[in-house]
Amino acid sequence: MTEETTTAPEAAADAPVEPKFAVQRIYLKDLSFETPQGAAAFQKQWQPKVNQDLNTKSTKIEDGVFEVALRITITVSDGEETIYLIEAEQAGLFTISGFPDQQLTQVINTTCPAMLFPYAREAIDNTLTKGSFPPLMIPPINFDALFASAVQQAQAKAAESEGASKVDEDTTH
Repeated sequence: MTEETTTAPEAAADAPVEPKFAVQRIYLKDLSFETPQGAAAFQKQWQPKVNQDLNTKSTKIEDGVFEVALRITITVSDGEETIYLIEAEQAGLFTISGFPDQQLTQVINTTCPAMLFPYAREAIDNTLTKGSFPPLMIPPINFDALFASAVQQAQAKAAESEGASKVDEDTTH
């Protein structure tokens, strides 16, 4: 009677890969603060208008390691005059492996920015306080909803493009 044994490397190759997610490092990648009016900004009453822009970017550093950067730009103006402009880019290195492609994309675009957001908000608040401006309470952001909306828009655009090319094909025959 022969006995069949499986060695550890063969067993590991057959086993499903467990998803892994870990934060290696969170860091402030870029910070810019401008007060174009200088001291004049503090000499008058103003009714500020706040404009906020949010952007994320991800880069694959090596297999299973990604840098994700969250950039928040806030411009506060009174009419045509800019009172201040602040831009913070908070980044992180994340170990992410074992996820299917669609889930990997979602983790990179939702989980990572959600982890970076409080750090970016704190950097902005600290900078404004040091600039002698009142704190700016940036509301929480639902990155899952933003991602779902972006996916839906991309699907609608793809369907629209597909419909347009089908019309082109029909008119050329």
